[in-house]
Amino acid sequence: MDFDESDNHAGGRCAQRGGKVMDRGTVVGLAATLGLVVWVMFAGAGWAAHVFWRTPSLALVVGGAVLTTVVAFPGARLRSIGQVLKNALYVRTRPPEESIITLVALAEIARREGLLSLERPVESIRDDFLKRAMHMAIDGYEAATIRSVMQRELESIDLRHTQGKGLLESMGRSAPVFGMIGTLVGLVVMLGRLDDPTRIGPGMAVALLTTLYGLVVANVFCLPLARRLSQRSSEELLSKTIALEGVLAIQAGDLPRVVAQKLRAYVPVSRWPSELPRSVSEHLMSAGHENQADHAEDEAETAAEVGRRFVDAA
Repeated sequence: MDFDESDNHAGGRCAQRGGKVMDRGTVVGLAATLGLVVWVMFAGAGWAAHVFWRTPSLALVVGGAVLTTVVAFPGARLRSIGQVLKNALYVRTRPPEESIITLVALAEIARREGLLSLERPVESIRDDFLKRAMHMAIDGYEAATIRSVMQRELESIDLRHTQGKGLLESMGRSAPVFGMIGTLVGLVVMLGRLDDPTRIGPGMAVALLTTLYGLVVANVFCLPLARRLSQRSSEELLSKTIALEGVLAIQAGDLPRVVAQKLRAYVPVSRWPSELPRSVSEHLMSAGHENQADHAEDEAETAAEVGRRFVDAA
């Protein structure tokens, strides 16, 4: 399951720029929720809170949830589950507004110099989906063919994301069940020792711990991460849909302002950037061609001005 690039929109909630970046919101939220649970444990038991730790109970809940998920998803392996968890903690999807302003910039270059002039700046774009769609347009494919091919890729991405989200949801459903199983096992053991009343209280506490573990694993980790993956999948599909529609608009010869107007509906006006992001400017610069650097920079500035005029008009 893949979730592709991210940049400046996620900058306020991510640990670094470029490539995969850690989602600070997700990490902080998980840590804060787990910290709240631990604080309640210490508030109730004081320094005797170690009674809340039982390795066999935790192993039953986590191991059972993982193994039943592997059974439910024949293609899933432990490595796949690990990759899904990693995808939930890292962001690689570019914000839609950056995709729009990139397309507006490319439309400005195409208007001035023609569609074939986009071949060099397109090579510097890090979004593989946008790059493939632009190459098809530059190579002269018909709009219907481009839409058909790229829509199939979008459907494939959606299927992979659905499977990844399903893995976490399956673990979230299984963890409380194994928690209850562990509790029942503990109760059976406890009831078999009723001849010693002093062991009933501690035995009941140990039995209930497995249920606690199951609920924590499901509602603190698995289900929130599954919802986060669902949201991230929607963001990526939106970004790629914008890229596809923008490429088709550029191929049709639309003016930059028309391209911007067509894509405006996908992003709230409040999220429209006031200037061309640095990464977009870098996309338009051809590495190793210093004699064309000033020209490419002028094109980037012109595209940025188109974006600013569009914001003012909105």
